Amino acid sequence: MEIRSESVGLRSEKLGGSSPVIPRKRLQVWFIRVCSSILVWTCLVQLVAVGELWHPRFITNLTTRFSQIAGPLHVQVAVQPPPPLPPPRNYTSNGFLKVSCNGGLNQMRSAICDMVAVARLLNLTLVVPELDKTSFWADPSDFEDIFDVRHFIDSLRDEILPLFNKSKVLHFNRTDARLANNMIPLELQKLRCRVNFQALKFTPQIESLGHKLVHILHQRGPFMALHLRYEMDMLAFSGCTHGCKQEEAEELKRLRYAYPWWREKEINSVERRSQGLCPLTPEEAALVLQALGIDKETQIYVAAGEIYGSERRLAALRAAFPRIVRKETLLDPLELQQFQNHSSQMAALDFMVSVASNTFVPTYDGNMAKVVEGHRRYLGFKKTILLDRRKLVELLNLHQNGTLPWNEFTVAVREAHEKRMGQPIRRRVIPDKPKEEDYFYSNPQECLCEANNCDDLLGRGNSNSSSVP
Repeated sequence: MEIRSESVGLRSEKLGGSSPVIPRKRLQVWFIRVCSSILVWTCLVQLVAVGELWHPRFITNLTTRFSQIAGPLHVQVAVQPPPPLPPPRNYTSNGFLKVSCNGGLNQMRSAICDMVAVARLLNLTLVVPELDKTSFWADPSDFEDIFDVRHFIDSLRDEILPLFNKSKVLHFNRTDARLANNMIPLELQKLRCRVNFQALKFTPQIESLGHKLVHILHQRGPFMALHLRYEMDMLAFSGCTHGCKQEEAEELKRLRYAYPWWREKEINSVERRSQGLCPLTPEEAALVLQALGIDKETQIYVAAGEIYGSERRLAALRAAFPRIVRKETLLDPLELQQFQNHSSQMAALDFMVSVASNTFVPTYDGNMAKVVEGHRRYLGFKKTILLDRRKLVELLNLHQNGTLPWNEFTVAVREAHEKRMGQPIRRRVIPDKPKEEDYFYSNPQECLCEANNCDDLLGRGNSNSSSVP
């Protein structure tokens, strides 16, 4: 090599000027390196393809290591690894439990957790639950379209044995008659939590897009998730028509009558609202958020389906908080296409964003609001503003009729919610009125602390009682 270098150097001197040979040789070396790299990666790809047939786990680990060395090709969200699976429990099954859930995503989610507890209590083998396809949303999704079936089965293998068999079963065809919130053995309460917080994992497609939404939002700064439950089904079935035009109120009433299973038909909207049983309107939500001191430039993610009245009803909220976004505005339409006409899958995306938000504000205490609240408590009591709608309606009426000035309105709103920010608190128990007490999944206190420090965390002075927190 040294002799060749010398001869090349002499030759270039004779020609005069700089030698064109040297750059060409460097180009050749570079070309060889590129070709070698392509060849190596091609061989690796072939190895992966063939190795899938031989030993998938080995190849997966291998490609993971290469990805770590080469650097990420796309944004990845750090997710804590799931806890190790316990050894399978030896028991004799008494039979099968078949469950047909009803309601929206979060109502079905809670019901599945309850049914796992029932299966454990009765020593039954749980058949993978069937989801509701006949409700208002007419969502055709099956369990495996929303939740990771294999993860669900593996996570609960020591408690139950979910199967697809459909013979010799006890069938619960509606699951809205739920388990009690309190006076249940600790092991069953913890099992309900285990199903809710660990076993019910969304499909990889939902998880991936949900994480992308959260990443986009965090890149833009802190954000609030506003669960604006001002949707057609909620207004129709609750009978809440405050702020609606006359023709809209009639449309909502017709929808309520169109569903025979809905028992209440004639509903007094004014009375229902005064009792705090209506979701806040978008206009009311704007006033309340302003009164709570939320900055105008706060990024607000509207976690909801189609708002009744569309953009016309969002005008006041958007004027007060211009940085309002939705999944439809943050993602490419093609990314959402696979979830269109599947309301539960779309709701799963909103659920993920709501759990991950810096602040969560539900305008109605429905199933999603309660389940998200419980998840945020489980994740370290993340800030959740639990609106006292009964008190707010009183204050809003006084302010809007000119009786209560803005400065007094803001003081009253803040005082009313000082202790409603998702802080640790004991679940309320109302003897003989289980439907009026606090919901287990909104405050699963048995799963939030160990027995020896639960009193310190939840407050010794705040014992179970019928008082409103």
